[in-house]
Amino acid sequence: MIDKIDILNRKNAENILNIQILSYKVEAEIIGSYEIPPLKDTVDTLQQCRETFFGYYLDEELCGAISIKIENDEIDIHRLIVHPNHFRKGIAQRLLTFLETNFEVRAIKVATGSKNTPAISFYKKNGFENSKEVTVNRQLSLIYFEKLNHTNRI
Repeated sequence: MIDKIDILNRKNAENILNIQILSYKVEAEIIGSYEIPPLKDTVDTLQQCRETFFGYYLDEELCGAISIKIENDEIDIHRLIVHPNHFRKGIAQRLLTFLETNFEVRAIKVATGSKNTPAISFYKKNGFENSKEVTVNRQLSLIYFEKLNHTNRI
C-alpha cells in the first residue's frame, strides 16, 4: 500500500531517514563515494526539505519511499529509497508507477550517480532519457534523466 507521509511527524522522519541512510549506503558503495548529500541528512533537514513524501508499506512496515517537488508542471524526484531488506521486490517500480498514474504533469525528472548502473537501468527501462551529465567533483558525477508526457498522463 502507498500512502502520503507526514514528514513533519518526527517518528515518520526518523523512519524515512533510517531507510534513506541504509539505501544510499548501497549507492555509495556502487559509485565509490560516501560524499553524497542524502547520507548527510538529519531528521531536521528532512523536515525542512519541502518535499512531498509517499511511502510503500507492507504489513504496516515502511519498506520504501519516494519524495517529490512539483513545479512548472514537472515532478522532480528527490529521493527514491528502498530498505535493502526489500530490494528486488518491485517496490521502487510501484512507487514510480504511483507517480505516473496519480499526477498529470508535463514531465518527470530525476538524477542519480553516473556510476549507479542499477538506478540508470531502472530509469531507462521506465522510459526516462538522459538529459545531461554534471561533474560534482573528481569522484562524483550525476546523470539527469527526464521522461516527457506524450499523452495526458506520463
